Amino acid sequence: MYSLKSKIGLALARLTATFLRLMSTTTFEKIITETIAERTHMLNPKDSLTLLLKLDNRLYELQGKQAIAYGNGVHTKHRHMNYHDFFVKNIQTKEHVLDIGCGYGAVAYTIALKVDAHITAIDIDEKNIAKAIEHHNLPNIKYVIGNILGDLSTLLKEQSFDVILMSNVLEHLPNRPQLLYHLQQVIQPKRFLIRVPLFERDWRVPLKKELGLEWRLDDTHEIEYTLETFAAEMVEAQLKITHLEVRWGEIWAVLEA
Repeated sequence: MYSLKSKIGLALARLTATFLRLMSTTTFEKIITETIAERTHMLNPKDSLTLLLKLDNRLYELQGKQAIAYGNGVHTKHRHMNYHDFFVKNIQTKEHVLDIGCGYGAVAYTIALKVDAHITAIDIDEKNIAKAIEHHNLPNIKYVIGNILGDLSTLLKEQSFDVILMSNVLEHLPNRPQLLYHLQQVIQPKRFLIRVPLFERDWRVPLKKELGLEWRLDDTHEIEYTLETFAAEMVEAQLKITHLEVRWGEIWAVLEA
């Protein structure tokens, strides 16, 4: 049972939501921003920052969802950041590429189209693969449902690949150096193409961590890298960094065994 205070709070929330729906977006924006500003003036700096950074996290989440809707199912970051081109320029025609954690297949599609490479794209989510087949399918792409942490030989049927691609995937996985080393032993690729988020992308990231708030871009991330931690993990995996660039708060790297 709700307490009287909780019931009053819920009733006020519903009334406020109804009221806000009736006003123009311009008026809504002004009321929200002024209300937030007024609240921060009532709080000490630490509590004020905590409030603002919590809102920042929530807004980032909402922005991502709307960016996907605005992009007709594909996040607009794909075209703004041009990171597909990083993969394209590091893959040669007719090479065999393993795209681990392919999602909806947007990167695999670009590579298959621009480079005419042979792509095997794997994702653990059946819905992702279904969307990839519907929206990003080409004759030189093979989509596979599977978990790369499982039995690779069964999953890949002892196929060989020239390139292993991991675009915003590695940070989601445990035991990363061991996995990368295992992939080398089983698949024996010529190189890895890896894209991961940087911890040092913005001053708010360490501040959120200091205040005990969620600081990761995604709460399923096992790590968000510094240049030092990335280099250390690659050494442990016995991979050599042959090219590294920092763009858009991310590491884009080419690595060889």
